[in-house]
Parts: sequence; structure tokens; C-alpha cells
Amino acid sequence: MALRIHLMRHGETEWSVSGKHTGRVDIPLTDHGEQEARRLGLRLRPTVFDYVLVSPLQRARQTCELAGFGQVAETEPNLIEWDNGDYEGLTHADVFKRRPDWNLFRDGCPSGESPAEISARADRLIDRLIMLDGNVALFSHSHFGRVLGVRWIGLPVRAGQNFILYTASLSVLCYQHEHVDEPAIESWNG
Repeated sequence: MALRIHLMRHGETEWSVSGKHTGRVDIPLTDHGEQEARRLGLRLRPTVFDYVLVSPLQRARQTCELAGFGQVAETEPNLIEWDNGDYEGLTHADVFKRRPDWNLFRDGCPSGESPAEISARADRLIDRLIMLDGNVALFSHSHFGRVLGVRWIGLPVRAGQNFILYTASLSVLCYQHEHVDEPAIESWNG
């Protein structure tokens, strides 16, 4: 069976509602985020997953568990969110006061991850994933998911700024016509 990667962003958190940059801070889902995760599980129910990988952060783990996959999930450190360094907990407006021309996907974060570092991390995960066959579930985060998506199709990290991921969304990465040299995005942000 050809590889199909089902990429899920975690459910809503207080910081995703407020627009704060949420990288490595380990915050839980809101009640609404828990409901989103359960609904995501209903959408995923018809699919049999050969592998389930989850970020070590609790918002992704909670989403995975509430979706019904906690018992079979393996923690994958490379799925953790972009390290926002000095910008952790700040909104875009807060950062723009300091640096009006800032762009995460171009500049990264001071004392956090650079675009080159997160690109290398996504590429390491892709190297692991391409060795697998079948359906793979990934429970991760917004910015890392965007980087993974663009790196999957061979684009630079900066292209991630053009791919939005909503909470509890589902995206599918695959191969066009099952040719491993033709990675494709079947659906995004569903």
C-alpha cells in the first residue's frame, strides 16, 4: 500500500484563540478544542492507520487521545512545534512593535529555531516517513505542519507562509499516481 500521510493539527487552545505564538509552551486544549478533537476522531474513524505519531506536547497528545488513537500512538520528537524563542507568548502585533518587517518563515525567532533548523527537522521526519508504507497519522502543530507540507513537495520553508492550518484540521500528503518521485498534497486544511 502506498504511503498516505494524514497530518492533523491539534485542537483549539487559549493561545490559538488569542493569537499568541505557541511554540514549546505546553498548554492544554480548551473545552472547544476537546470537542474539535472528538469530531476529528469521527472523521478519521473509517481509516485504518498503520502508524500513529504524535508530538510530545500535551495539546497534540490530547487531540490524538480524544480522536481515539492515544493507545497506539508513538511520540515523535520531530513533530514538536516551531521553537518561538523570545517571541513565545507574543502576538503578531507585539512582535511587529519590535520588528515591523518580521516574517517567521523568513526570519525564524531570536533564541528559537531558524528556518534552516526547522527545515532540517522536517526533512529528518520525511526521511523516516518515506521508509513506511500505508496510512500514517501525524498529530502536530500549525507552523511545523506548514513546514512539513511545503518540504514534502520540495518547496523552501518560506512557502509555508502561504499554507494556513486551522485547529483540528486534516491534510493528506501522498504521492501523485503512487510515484515516490512525485510527492503531492491531496488535501489541505480540511
